Amino acid sequence: MTQSHHEAVVERQFGAQANAYLNSAVHAQGEEFAQLRERLSATTGARVLDLGCGAGHVSFQIASLAGEVVAYDLSQQMLDVVASAAAERGLDNIRTEQGVAESLPFEDGAFDFVFSRYSAHHWRDVGQALREVRRVLKPCGVVCFIDVAAPGLPLLDTHLQAVEVLRDTSHVRDYSPSEWTRLVGEAGLAVTGCSRQRLRLEFTSWVERMRTPEVMRQAIRALQLSVGDEVREYFEIDAEGSFSTDVLVLWATK
Repeated sequence: MTQSHHEAVVERQFGAQANAYLNSAVHAQGEEFAQLRERLSATTGARVLDLGCGAGHVSFQIASLAGEVVAYDLSQQMLDVVASAAAERGLDNIRTEQGVAESLPFEDGAFDFVFSRYSAHHWRDVGQALREVRRVLKPCGVVCFIDVAAPGLPLLDTHLQAVEVLRDTSHVRDYSPSEWTRLVGEAGLAVTGCSRQRLRLEFTSWVERMRTPEVMRQAIRALQLSVGDEVREYFEIDAEGSFSTDVLVLWATK
């Protein structure tokens, strides 16, 4: 697989941190898992694509309700962690495959469901990735995207994107709910529902999980300390740098 420079950055950033993401409470827990399981429970023997699977938390949560789960990610090291953890848990219907979101190596209409959690903000071309999602979905197939949501106000949006890229140079963009709705529609998918959740990020574990260099950590803290009250209050930034952000759970169908 020929990689773009950005894809190489993503793989470098996440490969070495695979076990940290497997053990991350932020990634292992979430209200949205119940929604995924509820939707999947109504279909027998479904084939599911866990797109940008990371350490495999979605795959592990839904495997018992699915016929097959394909855990798909750019990082082979992440996929090795998923395969090992799946074997330890006796989840033999999970298989792994490596690749990019913009070019899925699956036939048209291959999946009943596509689930993607905390991955899309790393995609180089989210529009192309969404078109690929539509292609590999069966007619009337269901997709759910779960990701950090950018605020609609530019002042707040700029702050979020800045701290994200300082923490992780593979970050591309957190999209706002309106941007998600437009992009999903342009890809030929129909939004059927969306909701927001609030996510609290503890500063030290947030930067250590990504092994953020000290100079970048200091830059984030300097930015947090210099922003106005409107930004500080919206993100609930505390004295140690921990903060809250919005998470969007968006459902769509083909």
